[in-house]
Amino acid sequence: MPTRRQFLATSATLLLSSRLRAAESKLPPFRVITKGPRHHWFAYYDKLQFDPTSRFALGMGVDFEHRSPTPEDKIEIGMVDLEDHDRWIPLGHSTAWCWQQGCMLQWIPGSSDTVLWNDREGGDYVCRILNVKTNHLRTIPHPIYALSPDGKHAIATDFRRLGHCRPGYGYNGIPDPNFEIPLPSDTGIFRIDLETGNRKLLISIADMKYIGKELPSMKNSKRHWFNHLLYNTNGSRFVFLHRWETSTGGRETQMITADPV
Repeated sequence: MPTRRQFLATSATLLLSSRLRAAESKLPPFRVITKGPRHHWFAYYDKLQFDPTSRFALGMGVDFEHRSPTPEDKIEIGMVDLEDHDRWIPLGHSTAWCWQQGCMLQWIPGSSDTVLWNDREGGDYVCRILNVKTNHLRTIPHPIYALSPDGKHAIATDFRRLGHCRPGYGYNGIPDPNFEIPLPSDTGIFRIDLETGNRKLLISIADMKYIGKELPSMKNSKRHWFNHLLYNTNGSRFVFLHRWETSTGGRETQMITADPV
């Protein structure tokens, strides 16, 4: 004879199980669109994974999991043709990537034929821009983070610094030349012309000394950096996180918006 507590526990389990089965039966249909033995993923959710027709889905493939990438680890860039038996179409490779955000792989907004991603070439991080229909590939001499809604410009942080200050979000392979400088003036957030590759420093990390009121945790702080850049829907402003190491070993964050011009 079960006790009252055992009876209530069993009843609750049965009720929860029946509700879960009912919820699962209401889920929309889905399917896995990539196949092993490699591992596939896309990374961050604010990037355009699908082309305008929703036929092609971008992805990245790698041969390992459960450890951080080294500078030598290479991923394959590709796309899945959802109307041709989920066929994987190789597009290129990258050695500038992380688990959280991949290599910033994405379609250019409004384009049905052009994708881009970050890579490493020599001692620099760069951006590859590929027309998937003609296979014409070009390279601009600066990596990108977020694209403007019109697809003409990008904004980017310094991935060298991000790799050291926030492992898991930056890339491994190129040292930060300002590693010992808390607030460097020659790096920060850049605006990149995707056609010419020209770049402009919009906000330096050193500018954080003069923007807004100095917070108590900034006193005697260590390294500062920028992360999580994103345009608004009409491209008139962008948002980013300013982060820093405090003198006691903690980490602080403030959110800032700015004009991208």
